[in-house]
Amino acid sequence: MVCNNVLLTDKEQYFAQVERIANSSVLHGSESLCKLLRYLANYVLDHPNGHLKEYQIATEVFGRSSDFDSQLDSTVRVQVGRLRQKLHDYYASEGSDDSIVVDLPKGTYLLGFHHPAPPARPIRKDVEPPPATPSDVRPNRRNWTIAVTILSVLLAAAVAVIAALWANRNRSETTQAGGNDPAPAALALFWKQFDSSPDEPWVVFSNASFVGRPETGMRYLDPSRDARSKILDHYTGVGEVLAIHELDRVFASLHRQIRVKRGSLLSLDDVKNNDVIFVGSPAENLTLLDIPGSQEFVFQRLTNGPRKGDLGILNVHPHTGELKEFLGTPNDLPLTDDYSVIALVKGMNPAHSVLILAGTTTIGTQAAVEYVCRRSSVEQLLLRLAVSPGGEVQPFEAVLHVKVTRGVPLGTELVALRRVVPNSEQ
Repeated sequence: MVCNNVLLTDKEQYFAQVERIANSSVLHGSESLCKLLRYLANYVLDHPNGHLKEYQIATEVFGRSSDFDSQLDSTVRVQVGRLRQKLHDYYASEGSDDSIVVDLPKGTYLLGFHHPAPPARPIRKDVEPPPATPSDVRPNRRNWTIAVTILSVLLAAAVAVIAALWANRNRSETTQAGGNDPAPAALALFWKQFDSSPDEPWVVFSNASFVGRPETGMRYLDPSRDARSKILDHYTGVGEVLAIHELDRVFASLHRQIRVKRGSLLSLDDVKNNDVIFVGSPAENLTLLDIPGSQEFVFQRLTNGPRKGDLGILNVHPHTGELKEFLGTPNDLPLTDDYSVIALVKGMNPAHSVLILAGTTTIGTQAAVEYVCRRSSVEQLLLRLAVSPGGEVQPFEAVLHVKVTRGVPLGTELVALRRVVPNSEQ
């Protein structure tokens, strides 16, 4: 850690080192991590004996509100963990010869600055042993032969142990990364734009606002008659939970991680700066109402007729033989049919992509995610999509018909598909 009396020249050197890291290829494009790195450096150099709290970082670095709750929002811990890994990557590559090491020890939010230990100096042999006399030659040769034999046995044993440990390590790392086999080619192609970005894609699951209690009955918030102080926003559907598991599995096979966040905590800046996968419909994933979404297949609640209040999918430009509205089982009957939207669109920042996976119910959402995470269905989908010269799937929108039995999606059928032509090509 930094000593109490830090010389001005030392501080300047430390700040210069922080800037060198922030401008390195390791942190290129990671504005949030650069901001965090500079903030932590300023704090520890100005408050050598200070104690930095998670709440302070959340509100001053990531713009969280004054009611920030670290038990509900893990942003700070996730970002600090990412920064710690980036520092390790930097000093393992382009910063290996730097004269100042910046680290972020586990269990603290305080940066450390220190100079690497100098390499060990070789031991000089100024005095040569006297030459052996003829009488010493035979015993020395015998002893040398014994020593070589023993060393050979020990070396062989050591090599065997190291090989076994290395094999176990590789097996462990491969298992953690999703198995021995690489991801099927169809999945690698479909997920390429989310896999090739330097930062992990964000998976944002629906997080609707409820009132009431689970033990007494819950219902969706009605802003016209419910006080916001009564909101419960830490529930989601069974389908969303299983969907997150499925996405984590497929990205593990691609040797990538995902960052999971609930919809009520997402900001528009998050959407602008990241590739985002939305799990759940705009009825519950409210951020979808503020960003570019599906244009051909749009979620809406019916305002009249016998199905008034039910959520459906409007087919804006129906083709011959297609339904004008896709409606699942009525709310007052056991669920047997549902419909889902799969939409790949450009984000608010065209450099990023947004994938929407959403059903009119939580089971439909689960089915949409499973559809794009399974090789057989993705192979069929890719046959009908356009792929750029760079090998990336072009924007599209699709509707799935989902058959449901006892709350489980057992069959899906692609019933409508639109290729979306980018604005630059129109």
